Amino acid sequence: QVRLVESSGGGLVHPGGSLRLSCKVHGFLMDYRAIGWVRLAPGKEREGLSCFDVDEGRTSYSESVKGRFTFDRLDEENTMYLQMSGLKPEDTGVYYCATGDGCSGSGYIWNTNSWGPGTQVNVSS
Repeated sequence: QVRLVESSGGGLVHPGGSLRLSCKVHGFLMDYRAIGWVRLAPGKEREGLSCFDVDEGRTSYSESVKGRFTFDRLDEENTMYLQMSGLKPEDTGVYYCATGDGCSGSGYIWNTNSWGPGTQVNVSS
């Protein structure tokens, strides 16, 4: 099983602010079919935020974050990122990096098989 280590990025930010999450894969990032980010917000279902399809080289996003969040990766460091801007209080939650078998068109990772430990993001004034 792949180990995912989220190294930095979570914390408290005011509405409208920005954060950048990072997640390093123990192994090669491009060996996986799909990589991305998932959020678990209080009282809500788990939500796929962004999914990068390695074979197709395309990223999809959920409607709730499209235009505000950007997935990125640094292959030589086997690290993926989630750049978040225009943060809202409803973005509060625990953010997980994850790998899986594929992507839907809305940021969802199919058959998730590895998870990072999660990092807390709080958006509050």
